[in-house]
Amino acid sequence: MKKLEERILKDGIVRSGNVLKVDSFINHQMDMELFEEMAKEWKRLFAGKPINKILTIEASGIGIAAIVAKEFGVPVVFAKKSMSINLDYDNYCTQIQSFTHGKVYDVIVSRKFLGPEDHVLIIDDFLANGCALLGLLNLVNVAGAVVEGIGVAVEKGFQKGGDMIREKGIQLESLAIVESMDEENGTIIFREQ
Repeated sequence: MKKLEERILKDGIVRSGNVLKVDSFINHQMDMELFEEMAKEWKRLFAGKPINKILTIEASGIGIAAIVAKEFGVPVVFAKKSMSINLDYDNYCTQIQSFTHGKVYDVIVSRKFLGPEDHVLIIDDFLANGCALLGLLNLVNVAGAVVEGIGVAVEKGFQKGGDMIREKGIQLESLAIVESMDEENGTIIFREQ
């Protein structure tokens, strides 16, 4: 998606350790107009799929997923990274290792919000090693639901996550795929799509 790539080139910052900082428009401060354009593109890419639920993981995916859910006219469910007193105890749970935080999280979704009747579109802000998406796929599988596809804002094409997901035969639509980044000069090169 040209508009997203242009915004990454304009405002994205390359940091050491293969980190692409997009907090000024995606995952800290959020550009709602950009999110709406992204949602429309995913609506086009997943046209004809019987999607009745959007699934993401807290926290950075929630903003994008909410706009996508509005575009599809379906609810959004987000997997929580910790148990709280306001959660029921009838949950699906899996573990996810975060590339960004270097931690392993227990990720929880209530059984009342995800079940065999659901046709799920998973939405997330980033795809690097694929750990978060594999965890969400596991939650959907355990719930007996169907994954209709995955939408990712920014994929790091030089890391293994995208290939792992595609090898599973899942429709993965990344709106910007970063082929390489150079922290020395801040250069970002995108994969032709």
